[in-house]
Order: sequence, then structure tokens, then C-alpha cells
Amino acid sequence: MSVSILVVDDEPDVADLFRQRFRREVREGKYVIHFAGSGEEALGKLEGGVQPELIVLLSDINMPGMDGLGLLREVKQRHSDLPVIMVTAYGDDERRRTASECGASDFVTKPVDFELLKRHLEQLPSRSPREPA
Repeated sequence: MSVSILVVDDEPDVADLFRQRFRREVREGKYVIHFAGSGEEALGKLEGGVQPELIVLLSDINMPGMDGLGLLREVKQRHSDLPVIMVTAYGDDERRRTASECGASDFVTKPVDFELLKRHLEQLPSRSPREPA
């Protein structure tokens, strides 16, 4: 069963990098990866419903317009149970602390260690609805 990851980053080459690094998992049907180039675009995708089931939002902190912290706040207001992993730069301790206070589930530091990220994703609980008893 496939589940979705929504990656939010204003850098266009990030989508290509994620496609390359998750090629096997996507081909095997494990993940479907969706991309948004801004916080506003990500909120639009969330409101439209991401299919298949969205298990995590992965967002860069530093973006023009709505930055990752603003997006995190909005997501936690609208979808409080959705895990959000923030992508931070080395030495970004103040923003990391703020993100943690706003409900970030975890942090990944740039440059992204994709093997570590995949281990983080493996630990996420499935958000599938429970079957009736």
C-alpha cells in the first residue's frame, strides 16, 4: 500500500533530488512523493486532499513568502495530527527551537542524509483509519 510524502521547498532542484533518491521506493509502490514550491501551495494541496494517504509533510524552514515556520503553524492548526519534519541548515538552532515549540515532529539537516531520512520515515505511524471493532 502506497502512502504520500509532501515535500515543500522553493528550490526547484529539490524535487529532482528526491525523485532520484526515492526512485526505488516509488517504483516499489511504497511512497508517492508530492511537491510544493511554497507554503501557500502546500496548504492548497492539503486542502484539496493528498492521495494516497499523506503520512508526513517535509518542509524547508527558509522560503520566501510563507516560510516553513508559518507553514508549520498553519498545518498544526488545520491538521494537528499530521507529522511535520523540518529541513534546517547547520547552526539554525533558534529556528529549530521555534519549530519544535510549534509542533515539528523531527528535523533533518541540510545537506539531507537520505538514508537517515528514510529511517525516520519508517518510524512514522500509519495514519490509516482503524477498522471498526
